[in-house]
Amino acid sequence: QVQLVESGGGLVQAGGSLRLSCAASGITVSLYTMGWYRQAPGKQRELVASKFRTGTTNYADSVKGRFTISRDDAKNTIYLQMNSLKPEDTSVYYCNAHRSYDQYDSWGQGTQVTVSS
Repeated sequence: QVQLVESGGGLVQAGGSLRLSCAASGITVSLYTMGWYRQAPGKQRELVASKFRTGTTNYADSVKGRFTISRDDAKNTIYLQMNSLKPEDTSVYYCNAHRSYDQYDSWGQGTQVTVSS
């Protein structure tokens, strides 16, 4: 059974930093496209950052230069380092594992990030 467990969310002041973690079980993260998404109240879920099997990364324009996605294969965990946080980054952040050939998707339960001004 696949499980993605996020942690690291919380309340931070604008300009601060947080690091989110997503610990995976039941899959090997290096064999999937791993991503971080976020969803604010009343808004659609949006892609924040993704890391492909090859190691290539992709970021939403709104977080480029501030957020970094990384992967620790030994720990089977992915991270999202978030710096220079803004109030508009406030959302629930979700970890996703995606497999292209059959469009398989698995989601974590989400972790709340709140940035105060």
